[in-house]
Amino acid sequence: GAGPFTVFAPTNDAFAKIPADTLNGLLADKEALTAVLLRHVVPAKITSRMIPHGTSRVNTAGGEQIKVTRSRKGISIKSSAGMANVIIADVKASNGVIHAVDTVF
Repeated sequence: GAGPFTVFAPTNDAFAKIPADTLNGLLADKEALTAVLLRHVVPAKITSRMIPHGTSRVNTAGGEQIKVTRSRKGISIKSSAGMANVIIADVKASNGVIHAVDTVF
């Protein structure tokens, strides 16, 4: 779709945390890879200022619900597959916003 979207984009370092065998298996399994990618996309534009203190539940493009938490330490995301921290927020995109995260979740 055309958006708007919010993408919680794992950095290169985040992908480097994944064991090679696990990553290769994921890349070979299109359905699993799609699920992981869509878990990182929200079909709405959510800037960091829009995230209230505390925990909010947000539906992803893949149909999963993730928890987005804002605290004094920053913004974190928790999914069924793991947890990540936003390390760069509010990167503008033509169809929404990108937040870089430190872990693939």
